[in-house]
Order: sequence, then structure tokens, then C-alpha cells
Amino acid sequence: MPNYPSLFRVAQQFDRQVVENIEAEVRGQLARLGLPNRIAAGQSVAITAGSRGIANIDRIIRAAVEVLRQCGAEPFIVPAMGSHGGATAEGQRAVLQSYGITESTCGCPVRSTMETDMVCRTRVGVPVYFDRYARQADHVLVCNRIKPHTKFHGKIESGLVKMMLIGLGKHRGAATYHAAFQDHRFDVIVPGVAEEVIRRCRIVAGLGIVENAYDETALIEAIAPQQIVAREAELLRMARRWLPHLPFREVDILILDEIGKDISGAGMDTNVVGRKEDCPAGEQPRVKRIVARDLTEASHGNATGVGIADFCLRRLADKMDRYHTWINGVTASHLDAVKLPPVLDTDRQALNWAMQTVGLVAPEDVRLVWIRNTLDLREVECSSAYLAETDRRDDLTRLTDQRPMPLDADGMLPRSLVEWAVAPAT
Repeated sequence: MPNYPSLFRVAQQFDRQVVENIEAEVRGQLARLGLPNRIAAGQSVAITAGSRGIANIDRIIRAAVEVLRQCGAEPFIVPAMGSHGGATAEGQRAVLQSYGITESTCGCPVRSTMETDMVCRTRVGVPVYFDRYARQADHVLVCNRIKPHTKFHGKIESGLVKMMLIGLGKHRGAATYHAAFQDHRFDVIVPGVAEEVIRRCRIVAGLGIVENAYDETALIEAIAPQQIVAREAELLRMARRWLPHLPFREVDILILDEIGKDISGAGMDTNVVGRKEDCPAGEQPRVKRIVARDLTEASHGNATGVGIADFCLRRLADKMDRYHTWINGVTASHLDAVKLPPVLDTDRQALNWAMQTVGLVAPEDVRLVWIRNTLDLREVECSSAYLAETDRRDDLTRLTDQRPMPLDADGMLPRSLVEWAVAPAT
């Protein structure tokens, strides 16, 4: 049995800009665009709602509905999430319901379909697909969080533009665009499709959301259609600065308590753990081995991202809905993300296997970081190899002294590091 490294808890300090009054900010932002001058009484407006776990998304959508009602419009909500929810209309409606987005809570209909219309083709011949209900509406309000993508790197990554392409393209559009990425660059397809959608699909506005490192709403901004692409690029740079990160760039073993679609489109955010394709050298951490322990309930069995891990626990594998996971991987042309790594019964087994594969380092000297998930990085557990660096950095606060790895008689760690009660540092 190896000698496991000692652990201590660390608190990270991040910038914490936050929107104090969600509803007032939505009203103020949309008022800037003069929507009553652009939306006639009685006209229908489709509001997009996606499958990501966005902070306050139910309140943001509900506030947008109220603004549109005051304009005399007839708003309704459309699930805009590509193939998520098992690529069914009922599944996508259920995903929204899990986020508190329903007809009763938001005060307007939720119209869910997987049917799309082909709007046109781009200059390079890529067909443009659009949700049928949204296509039939008089206007479309695109609402989404803007953040770095987990797979692609560019001026535009994940946000309003992606919502117009992948989200409103539904399963057919998502599959088409991801297939096109095999032959054309991401930064060629995305602007081309966005240009056609904005020109032909009656986009009335974008409502962009940026979150801080504490998974809180840091910014809400209404954007005129013609400025969506340019402004999203600026907001993406802001989102990158506010993204949470691991406290150290070199990690031998990273333990994740949970992965899930509500945490990241890739189950775990590759901007946090590394392993992102086409990312410039030096812009992401170097993590040798990742151990994934569980799958969130809100993920509804979609275990996308399990393949990014090097080892996983059996309880995670047992929760995996293979069909929903595989269809997500095929649609996104990201098959590696949905392949099962070695499945271990206990944390002890997973740690033992991981420690055998990190190079010529004694087990007690392994650089190990233990996090809840890639959204919650305020407090993390670190191995003793990081002790000296922690004590000399101003952005890190050591919360505990060193103590043994808390493996029980069954070889399991506490279900979550937040459940592990620890004494403060002396």
C-alpha cells in the first residue's frame, strides 16, 4: 500500500463583480435597445433557453418575458440546446424544467420541438438550420452565457453566436456544424452561419451573460443584432479573465468529486483542467491524471466528459445513460469525451492506479489537487508538495494544517470535499 500525500485546504481569491438586482438589470439593459419601437403589439417573440447550468437563468428569462409583455408582445420560450435532453422535445423540456424554467414559473408558453427549417447555405456551402417554432416567430431574443468553449479556441467561442448555431439548430444543425468543423476552421463556419441567422431569422436582440469565478452573475448586457458578433468577442475576453482556475499549473493527479452537463458542456471545463484542443501553449494547466468520482443528478445521465478523465469510479459509470451520452458525443464529433476510462470500485484503487502513471515521483510527494467540480474552485484540497508555494502567495490562504488522506475502511474518500469537516490551521 503506497504512502499517500498529506493534504491541506486552500482558499483562492478571485475578482467578484456581481449583479445585485437581476430583474432590474435585465429591464434596464433591454430598455437601452428601444424594443417598443421594434416590436409591435401582438407580435410573437421566441426567447432561447439552453441546457447549461447558468446562475439565475430562470430569473433572467422571467424578467425578459415581463419586459416583452410590457411591449405588448406575445413571448414564448424555446429550448435551444442542440441534441441535449436525449435529442427529444420532451427531454429538452425536462432539462428546462430542472432549471426552474416552465410555463407556470415564467408566465409564457414553452414550445419544444426538434423540427428545424433549412434557412439557406453559407458562402462555403454549409446549410443553416433553425428551430421551427423560432423560425415562425416575429422576433427572436437570444439569451445565453458567454464563456470560453471547452473544445474550440477563437475570437468567438461559447455564447450567443453558438446559441444561434448549435442551440437553435437542434440536433440536425448541431450535427451538421460539428461535421463541417472536420473540413473547415471553426472561425470560418461560425461567423458565416451567424451572419445568415442575424440577416434572415429576425433576431431582435442578444442578452449576454458573463459569470464570475464564484458561479455568480457578474454582467448582463443587451446587444443589438448587428453588434452581437463584435461585442461577444469583447465579452469573451472579459469572461476569460473571470474564469475560475486551479491554484497551480502543474498537477500530477486531479480529483473531481463530480462532472456533469450542468457544470460544463464537456462535463468538466477543459479551460480549468487543460486538455483543450488548439489552445495556445502556456494558456492552460498541465494535469497528468484526472480521477472523476461521480455524475451530477442534473446531468440526467449524460456523462459527456468521462472520457476526458483517466480513471472514474463505478458509481459514476453506473449512472451513465449510454445512449444520451453517446448521441451527445457523436453530434459534437467529440467521441473521446464519451469513452469510458478504466472504472474502479474505490477511491483507493483509483489513486493507486493514478500514482503508478505520473512518473518518477514518490507517492507521498505527488502533486495532488482535489476539487468539488470545475465551477466551484473557491476552496480546494492540495497535497503537501504545494505547501511552500501556498504560504508565499498572496492570492492563496491556507485554511488547515496538513493531515492524512481521509480514506475510510472501504477505501473511499468523503462523498465531497465540502463534507469533510476540518480543523482550522493553527
